[in-house]
Amino acid sequence: MHNKHVPRLRFLGATDTVTGSRYLLEFQGSRVLVDCGLFQGYKRLRERNRRPFPVTPSSIDAILLTHAHLDHTGYVPVLVRDGFRGPVYATHGTNQLCKLLLPDSGHLQEEEARYASQTGSSVHVPALPLYTAADAVTSLNSFRPVDFDATVDLGHGVEATFVPAGHILGAAQIHVRVGGHSVHFTGDLGRTDDPFMYPPRELGAVDILVTESTYGNRAHPLGSSENELGEVVNRVIKRGGVILIAAFAVGRAETLMLQLARLRRNGRIPDVPVYLNSPMAIDASYMYQQHPEEHRLRPEEFKNMYQLATMTRSADDSKLLNLRGGPMIIISASGMLTGGRILHHIEAYGSDPKNALVLSGYQAAGTRGAALAGGARELRVYGHDVPIRAEVIQLEGFSAHADADAIIRWMRSAPQAPRMTYVTHGEPEASDALRLRIKRELGWKARVPEYLEAISVEAPE
Repeated sequence: MHNKHVPRLRFLGATDTVTGSRYLLEFQGSRVLVDCGLFQGYKRLRERNRRPFPVTPSSIDAILLTHAHLDHTGYVPVLVRDGFRGPVYATHGTNQLCKLLLPDSGHLQEEEARYASQTGSSVHVPALPLYTAADAVTSLNSFRPVDFDATVDLGHGVEATFVPAGHILGAAQIHVRVGGHSVHFTGDLGRTDDPFMYPPRELGAVDILVTESTYGNRAHPLGSSENELGEVVNRVIKRGGVILIAAFAVGRAETLMLQLARLRRNGRIPDVPVYLNSPMAIDASYMYQQHPEEHRLRPEEFKNMYQLATMTRSADDSKLLNLRGGPMIIISASGMLTGGRILHHIEAYGSDPKNALVLSGYQAAGTRGAALAGGARELRVYGHDVPIRAEVIQLEGFSAHADADAIIRWMRSAPQAPRMTYVTHGEPEASDALRLRIKRELGWKARVPEYLEAISVEAPE
C-alpha cells in the first residue's frame, strides 16, 4: 500500500523505448505528470497510445513539459479531451512550438484514420484518429507559459523549476521539489558543441535523477557535421541527383539550412536550388528568431538561411517539386519518415539511383527511417511498396542529443551523487550501456526502470 505522505514516482513511458515520455509524481493526494508524450515506432508501442491512461486524467493536477517534440507532448490533447482540467506548464518557446506541433499531429492522426478507412486496414470502421486537430487546438487553452528559472508552485508542497537543456527552442530540464526531496528530469539534453543551441545547464545537487539515454551506447563522430553535409551535397549534385533530407521540423531543419548557407557562402557547394518543404519548419524558424537569448545565431545568419531556400508552403507547390527533377535539395519532414510530405517525395524520387535519401537524426526502432538505416530497400508508403534504389545516407554528426560521453561529463558536474539515477528514454541496449557507465565511471547507483513501475522517492531502489 502506498503511503501518500511519501512521494512516489511512476514510469508511465519512455522505458524500453525512446518515445512516450510520461512520469507521474504522487504526493499527499496530488498528481503531477512530467511530460505527456506519444509512443512511436513499433506497433506494440503505438498501441499503448490507444489504451486507457493508467490513472484517471481528471485526477492529475498539473502537467509539466520538458520540450515540444511529440514524444514528450503529443498525448496532451488526449488527456485534455478525456477529462484533465489542470494547467500545462511549459517554457515560452515550448508553448509557441506546441501551437504548431499539436494541431499538425492531430491533422496527421485524422489523415491516417481516413487512409485506414479507405483501405480497410483498421479494426474500426470507420477508423478513429487517436485525436483530431480540433482536440489539439482545444488542449492549447490549458497551456501556461513559464520563464526559465522561475519557481512554479504546484500546491501540496510541490514546486518546479525549468532550467535550460539546449536541444531545441524552449527545451528544459525540470527540477521538482516534493515533500523535502528533489527529483530532476533531464528531458532531452542538448550538445555542448551544437552549432545552433547553447549547452545544457550543469547538474546541481539532486536526490533522484531521471536521465535520457537516446545515445547511451554511442559517441558522435569527431569530424564537423558541416563537412559531412558538404561531401554528400557535392557527390550527389555532380551526378544531377535530387537530395531528399528528412528532418525534424523543429531544430533540425534550421541547423541544416544554417550549414548549407555557410557552405554556399564559402563556395564549398554549388549553387543549386534548395527547398524547405515544411510549413511547420518555416514557422518554427521564425519562432527561433524571436528568442535570440536561447541560441547562437546572429540576425544576419537567419537572413542568409532564408535567402538560401525557397519556402514551400502549399500542397500544390509541394507536388510540383515531385515533377521538377534534379539537381536540387529538398528538406522536408518527418525526420523518421513516419508521415508528412517527405513520403510523397520518396514515392517520386526514391527509386532512382542517382538520387539520395538523407536521414539527419535519431531513427526510433520500428519507424520507416530506422528500416531504411538498417538496409531496407523497399518502403511501404500509402499502402504500396516503393523500391528504394536511391543512395541512403545517415548523417552521423547532426544529432541534437548529447552522446554517452557528454552525458557522463554533464553528470560529473554534480556536487554529489544522487541517491539513485533512473535511466530512461533509450532503446534497451542504449539505456543499459549508460547505466553500466554511470555505475563504473561515476560510482553512482543507477538502474533502468520497468514500464509502469512505481518507486518511493524517499527510499528508491
